[in-house]
Amino acid sequence: MPRVQTEQFGELEYSEDAALLFPRGLPGFEAARRFVLLDDAELAPLVHLQSLEIGGLCFLALPVRSIEPEYETALTGEDREVLGRGPTLDLALLSADHEGSLSANLLAPVVIDLATRRAVQAVRADSRYSYRHSLSEVPVCS
Repeated sequence: MPRVQTEQFGELEYSEDAALLFPRGLPGFEAARRFVLLDDAELAPLVHLQSLEIGGLCFLALPVRSIEPEYETALTGEDREVLGRGPTLDLALLSADHEGSLSANLLAPVVIDLATRRAVQAVRADSRYSYRHSLSEVPVCS
């Protein structure tokens, strides 16, 4: 099995079948195209999106519907071409401000086609959702 050295998890062994491909990279991180999802039952539904190319690049994420149950994903034609037609997992990337308050980016979720293992960050053209959706009142963990 391949291995990658990461800052947060040390040496990480992963299955090639588990690798996700972002053909266009992520906005601001275009050189990072291969990632793996890491989950821990104790942290569910939180997951880590770890880069396989940049050991220090790891995002904390939540399924968008655990934050906003009625969330509607908006994909462009180009996004659909990249992904395929399989079932998707939509993740909101999390960030913390200088005071430690967490927010979720619902404006541009990561959308993963579970059949093809291809992914995009689907940036919405509208402002229906925020890139700083507060998690202070969202019951994301049980």
